[in-house]
Amino acid sequence: MEEKGAENGVAAMAACYQGFDPAAYLQTNYTPPLADLERKDSTVPWKLACLHRAFTEGDVSGELLVDIGSGPTLYQVMSGCEVFNKVLLTDFLEVNRQELRSWLQDEGGCSLDWTPYLQHVCKLEGRLPSAWTEKAARLRQVIVDIVPIDVHRPQPLALDVLPAAGADCLVSSYCLESVSPDLAAFTRALGNIGRLLWPHGHLLLIGTLGMSYYLGAPGVKIPTVPLNEAQVCASLKESGYTLIRLEVYTVPQDIKLFDDASAVFFVKAMKE
Repeated sequence: MEEKGAENGVAAMAACYQGFDPAAYLQTNYTPPLADLERKDSTVPWKLACLHRAFTEGDVSGELLVDIGSGPTLYQVMSGCEVFNKVLLTDFLEVNRQELRSWLQDEGGCSLDWTPYLQHVCKLEGRLPSAWTEKAARLRQVIVDIVPIDVHRPQPLALDVLPAAGADCLVSSYCLESVSPDLAAFTRALGNIGRLLWPHGHLLLIGTLGMSYYLGAPGVKIPTVPLNEAQVCASLKESGYTLIRLEVYTVPQDIKLFDDASAVFFVKAMKE
């Protein structure tokens, strides 16, 4: 009975996402005032700095980086594309995969201009902002595919997608708590994606604390798991990860416009 209830909860979450609009989501969450690259206390510069640091500390490396639940966004792999020769993007929704393909094919039609993000990451790397064209070319070069994923399945990806050894690193941003009906499902999803990693591979995880909903489109309120720091740490441990670092950013009151998150967390962890 408990298993059936879990399945129903996951199915209900999947139904919520049928109204998700990538263009509206990007406009809401990745342009000012919510996403202001010039504002020091804005969420986006903090996330980009966390990712840059994690990918340049020297211990996160290998051949294949897999982005779990990419959504319609690319910022989460802009630092990693310099470290890994192959990047695999994944998402549950075809509309999000199509948004990513639009950028990858570079034929126009993207819902957001990622140039300011590419320029910002170049500056973090000590390069001139004008190097963004080189970074964009590098990113397009190393993205090997954009494929479906279901983090609630014990095998989240199709069997032939990854090499037998698995991925060297996983990055995931705002995915697991946003597609899970409860804490137990969030923890199971962490374990499921861990099966895609080789032993001692790294997980870089960005998520929200205290958030019970966000807007996936105008009028589309998507429920999320309101996590706290202790729950994130316990779920990681239960799912077979060793926590290396947990950082927390408190969301300024004036940019709480489209969700009720109190904070954002960044985790660097290693699979045991």
